[in-house]
This record gives sequence, structure tokens and C-alpha cells, in this order.
Amino acid sequence: MAIRIARIETLLYRAEVNEPVKTSFGSIPRRSALLLRVEDTDGAHGWGEVWCNFPPFSADNKVRLFETVIAPAALSGTYRNPSDVWHTLTARTMRWTIQSGEPGPFAACIAGLDLAVWDLAARRAGKPLRELLAGDRVPNEVPAYASGLNPNTARETVARCRNAGFRAFKVKVAFGTDADTRVVSQLSANLRTGERLMVDANQGWDLAEARRAVPHLAEFGLGFIEEPIPADRPAAEWAELAMLSSAPLAGGENVSGYEDFAALISNGHLGVVQPDMLKWGGVTGAYAVGRRAVAAGRSYCPHWLGSGIGLLAAAHVLAAAGGPGLLEHDVMENPLREVLAQPFPRVQNGVVPLSMGPGLGVEPDMQAAAEWLVARGEYRA
Repeated sequence: MAIRIARIETLLYRAEVNEPVKTSFGSIPRRSALLLRVEDTDGAHGWGEVWCNFPPFSADNKVRLFETVIAPAALSGTYRNPSDVWHTLTARTMRWTIQSGEPGPFAACIAGLDLAVWDLAARRAGKPLRELLAGDRVPNEVPAYASGLNPNTARETVARCRNAGFRAFKVKVAFGTDADTRVVSQLSANLRTGERLMVDANQGWDLAEARRAVPHLAEFGLGFIEEPIPADRPAAEWAELAMLSSAPLAGGENVSGYEDFAALISNGHLGVVQPDMLKWGGVTGAYAVGRRAVAAGRSYCPHWLGSGIGLLAAAHVLAAAGGPGLLEHDVMENPLREVLAQPFPRVQNGVVPLSMGPGLGVEPDMQAAAEWLVARGEYRA
């Protein structure tokens, strides 16, 4: 499946929201989505998305990266298959990432391009992305949980999401012992049969704080505790917290590189592995990490906070990887989520049904999203 990219289009959308996403490291006061439309020399196309939810205007830098270095590099080659795009561009830009001191933005741009090429390849093959990855015996739905719940509005959000079909929920913590205890105890006490509750500290505690908070919150029967300490803390600290907690620890959205993921999976401190495929690795890296995690007996739960393109990409990779994983489905206010991925699937009894159409099975509604478009670029071979 030789691929030669003929055209790359960048579309940056930005929407203000009434309720910012609140985390222990700060808030996200507006929602951004940087989409990519990639076309090959035969006229086939695919859609990708670039991670850009924090800082609030980080997408602007990534648009310039595409304009100045990523698009010219991508348009100059012929690739054997979709994975070859990721490997080739990662190697080609390595010195640029060192020179610029910005490995993260480069990795996110290449990851989004990787997704677009995988979508293109699946469309060319006439198969859903999950089937191109893993064959036709993959499931056509994946279980999901409602993510991003702000602690001060969590009870109302759970009620809304329950009515929308969700059966699992994740609330933000690391806002102080009393506040965390209050929201977790209230939510856990009101769970219905078959429902689950998880928490996300967003790297919000140091080790001393985590030693107290993790075993305490785990007593409420949590499905997992996500990122209790910074992702770069030594393995010994994660090991200690895993031993102190009756709930599995989760992490991975702030990890990058095959070597680091291999170590994270093999050391066994995390029960839940959560790579963000559009922060690093794209479909190529996330599928490899997901398969390794499942083979090692871990739960693979891909991370995502953006528009519906990235959400459904994570869903397809989760279906292909298999195992007892959950799809992270952001439920906070975001006008861009559904309009940029039509027809958008509705959660039904805790699961997301996946399209039988080729690729991701969705297209952005460009006309409906026009009011939020702030920048557009086009690059040709």
C-alpha cells in the first residue's frame, strides 16, 4: 500500500465555553481542535487531529510547525504503508526537535498526520480502521466512561451522563483532602448497580500527599486512580503507591516513546495504561502499546480530550487492541466535539457503537463548524 501525500490541509477551530475544564494544574477555558485533511496522489483522503488542549493557545504553534517544517517534510516522500509515515517523519525531524527544544509539539503534529494517513489507508481498503488494524473479528462497539467531571458540578454531570447512556464516570480530584473526600463520597454513595467511579488527580500530589490521598480515596471502591503523582517520578514512588492502594493506578497520557511505555507496562505498577495517541505515536504507536498492555494483563484505556475525530480514532484502536479497556469520552461542554465527526455515535447502555463505514466512518460538518474556524492552511507537493 504505497502512499504518496499530495496535499495537507490544516483547520484550526476554537470555541469559548461557559464551564471550563478544571484540573489540579489549571483550567482549560476554551476548546480547540486542530484537524488535518490529508489527500494522496490518487485523490483518497483521511482525517487526523492534533493534540492541543493545553495550554489554551498551543494549537497556534502547531499550525506554524506544519506550515514551516512538517508539511514540507511529509510531502517530499513516498511511504510503504501508514506506519512508515510515522517512523520516517519521526526520524527525519529528530534533530529539529533537539534544536528547537520542542519534542512535544513535533510529536503531536506527526501523531495527527499518522492518524490521517491511517484513516486514508482504511478508506482506500474499504474497511473500518479497526478492521484494517486487527482483522474482521474485532468488536463493533467499545465500553466508555464519562470523563472530565468538574468536582463542583459532578453530581449534576453524572445525572446528565447517566441519562445519556453512560455507566462509568471519572471526576477530577487533588483540590484538597476535604473537597476530594466530599465529592468522591457523594458520587460513590449514589452509584447504581453496575456503575463505576474513577478519579483523576492530573499529577496533582507530591509523594507525601499521595501517600495519604491514594489509600484514603481507594476505600470508596474506585475503578482506578489516575496520575496521582507526576508522570516523570521514579518507578519506586509509583511502586509504593500501587502497594498502598486497593484500587489500580492509571497513567500514560504524559508518557512517550516505546522504551518508556515498555518499562511502564513491564514494571507492573499501573493496572491501567492510558497512552494519548495524538500526543505521541499516533495510531502506529498507540496500537503497539495497547497490544503490549493487553498481553501483559493490563487494562488499555486510551486517553483523549479533544474533538470527535480523536475520540473515534481512540475507539477504533481500543477495539483493535482488545482486552478489558474503557474509552475515555469527554462529556464537558465542547461545541466542536460532535460537529467535527458526523454522524457522531451515541452512547448506549455504557458502550459506543462504531461505524461500519471505511476509515473512522465520520466526516466533519464543515458548514456547521464554520463559525469556529480561526485559521486554515493548505500545502501541496
